[in-house]
Amino acid sequence: MADMSHGAHAQPPTRGQRWSEFRQSPWWPAIVLVLILAAAAGLFAGSYTYSMANPTPRSIPTAVVGSYEQARGQAFLDGLEKALNASVKVHVYDSAAAARQAMAEQEVFAIFDIRDNGRVALLDLSGASGASVAEVLADTAPAVGEETGVEVTVRDLNPLQEGDPRGLAIFYISLAAVIIGFVGAIQLSVHARSLTPLERILFTLAYALLGGFAVAATVDWLLGALDLPFVESWLILALTLFASGMVFTMFNTLFGRWAMLPTWGLMILLGNPSSGGAVSWPLLPSPLGEIGKWLPPGASVNAQHTAVYFQGHQHVFPFLVLGGWALLSCAVFWIWRHRHPGGRESRPAHAES
Repeated sequence: MADMSHGAHAQPPTRGQRWSEFRQSPWWPAIVLVLILAAAAGLFAGSYTYSMANPTPRSIPTAVVGSYEQARGQAFLDGLEKALNASVKVHVYDSAAAARQAMAEQEVFAIFDIRDNGRVALLDLSGASGASVAEVLADTAPAVGEETGVEVTVRDLNPLQEGDPRGLAIFYISLAAVIIGFVGAIQLSVHARSLTPLERILFTLAYALLGGFAVAATVDWLLGALDLPFVESWLILALTLFASGMVFTMFNTLFGRWAMLPTWGLMILLGNPSSGGAVSWPLLPSPLGEIGKWLPPGASVNAQHTAVYFQGHQHVFPFLVLGGWALLSCAVFWIWRHRHPGGRESRPAHAES
């Protein structure tokens, strides 16, 4: 009877107890995920729309040679800047050869060779430097020439490959490497949880090498979309896959089951729109163009772009960025490997039979 009396007079759970029970139920993480996914959808659409929907010239580095100081030539350059509503950063070179070298080093996007006391302008473009920038200049310069009395001739010194007329193939293969890189790490964490830290790094490297080969072979050998410098492109893709995979592994070590949030934010929401792959960096909002160079997607696009279209002029910076992210991620993972949600205990030798 005492027990029944106690049950009959039991107090209802308090608000704190109900909240604690709710936090322990499957409803809590499900609701949090619903809210996060809704926010992620809006941020995803917003980040890509902000950077890519209406690309606008902001700062275009150009080379100038010849009679640019003549009144008509100066009027043409001023009219071009006004028409573009942008800063045309003019770099003066002593010769057309020096200007073309600067274009090969990707220091300038176009060359204005002003001739005949400013009455004639030869506009040399590099479609491979950025199809969107080249298109804007090719459309605007002749119109400005008509207004200022300058005859403009447009040439493309370094056109895009026939299988990549919009210059997007490099962006797509780099995007594939970034996404498969961290998705592979996610799958290792789900289906191979018991891997030791060293094994996890080695298996990430293994799928990076095989995945990079598969992407390069598909785009070049199977589809013929790009004529790649195969070994260099393969290694760039492999390094991208590895860096992306280890970035997720690092965040998984630091944030556990919520690791996808910082990975998605860094690589997809911020990294891909600012990479310069879909829209050339002079047409991006200026902060994005600078930030993108320091993130794995932008570094991958830059390295691949130079390998394909500017052979012999490769820069070390994008490799330092990719290698730096890979090294940082491996170091953080290794130092705090005891926090990673995985691994296995080594069995003592005497326990084996």
